[in-house]
Amino acid sequence: MAEKPLEIYRDYPDNEAGDIRLASGMIFREMQLLNVLIIFLLTVVTVHAQRGYIHNGTALTFLVNSGRIPVLFWKMPVCVMFLVLCLLLLLSVPCNNHPELVAKLLLEYGISIWISALTGFGYTGMVMLLLADAMRYRIDWKKRLAYIILICVSYVAMSASEFRTYLNAVPIEQMWSYYRVDVRNMFLGVLNMLSLVNTLVFVLFMVVLTVSQTSEKERILRLNSLLQVANRKLEEYAEEQVRMTETRERNRLAREIHDTLGHSLTGIITGIEACIMLMDIAPEATKEQLRAIAEVARNGITDVRHSVNALRPDALETLDFKQALVKLVEESGKSTGVKIDFSCHESFENLDQDEEDVIYRIVQESITNAIRHGHASHIDIRISHLDNDIYIRIADNGKGCSNIQSGFGLHHMKERVEMLQGIISWNGDNGFIIEAKVPIRVTTEEES
Repeated sequence: MAEKPLEIYRDYPDNEAGDIRLASGMIFREMQLLNVLIIFLLTVVTVHAQRGYIHNGTALTFLVNSGRIPVLFWKMPVCVMFLVLCLLLLLSVPCNNHPELVAKLLLEYGISIWISALTGFGYTGMVMLLLADAMRYRIDWKKRLAYIILICVSYVAMSASEFRTYLNAVPIEQMWSYYRVDVRNMFLGVLNMLSLVNTLVFVLFMVVLTVSQTSEKERILRLNSLLQVANRKLEEYAEEQVRMTETRERNRLAREIHDTLGHSLTGIITGIEACIMLMDIAPEATKEQLRAIAEVARNGITDVRHSVNALRPDALETLDFKQALVKLVEESGKSTGVKIDFSCHESFENLDQDEEDVIYRIVQESITNAIRHGHASHIDIRISHLDNDIYIRIADNGKGCSNIQSGFGLHHMKERVEMLQGIISWNGDNGFIIEAKVPIRVTTEEES
């Protein structure tokens, strides 16, 4: 699984949590300025002490006492300035993932050690700046704890005399032995005071960042609560809309049945009763009445067809039949991720609406059953035309079913096919296979 990209806690000054995050960013920038000031003070005082040894002619004595050769006074400020600029640049670079953050911290730590070594390890508080940089990112508590432990261990290591000896660095106390005791103590006091201020600023940064993160979590929880309430209301509204839609549809169908079938059947029944009475008395009048009854039945069928047309899928109303099938297959495949192969070389130009409806519903219901019940990942649909019959074969690689119980879908498909005098069968031994033969009516131009 791909790792989520890291993100720095951004500033959103339009709310309380945003103001706190803005404050944490300002404190982090102040920490950078304070560290630069401390390094600048160390560099200036150390360079001045080196120049003093040279001008007083005590450089050899210093070298003998320290046992190490420091960096030349004119090289030291150039190197320190360059390293400080590199450190500030790294601090401003965002990271997209944890490997990048680890690599960035390693580079920052290496530069900090280099600066500390050049200045006699008089100041190691830059490690707090690196820890603050790592804490700005949205990382889980395990990684956060690992960063804290590693940087704390690094801080202790930089303060150890063995570490300084290994790097052959001249301690700041020996470097500043050029000054009188009172002057040296004053410089060390200022340095210790600035280091303490840096520590306090770091603690303040961590407190503000913690409050910011807590406020953001509370804000997210509030938003989640509001979203849950809104989702419940939307679900209730959707259910109410479904019920209202079902009620309107039932009322519409009731009106259609009453207005079409009710009227036609009433006329047919009345006409048949009249024919029974006239059959023996007036055969010719009976025939005329039967013709009228037949006309009423035809009109009733026409009205029923008009009502049924409103129940057809929209695709069959807006597209030709083959395009509607292709659209059904493509949308089903895209929405479910199931691979559906569709093979059909027929034009279907002379099918009646009820024939189109039956074939469309067979394909639609078969795809639904294969995905919902069979959990298939591949469906093969083949439609062919031979003589006056349409042959449909739909096979999937789902789990199949050895003991098939005809539910509403299969039962409804069977009823639709049998209404057109067709045949349908299914087999669930290896996946699920549906085969159907739907006869089509051949109409002459006069009938058309």
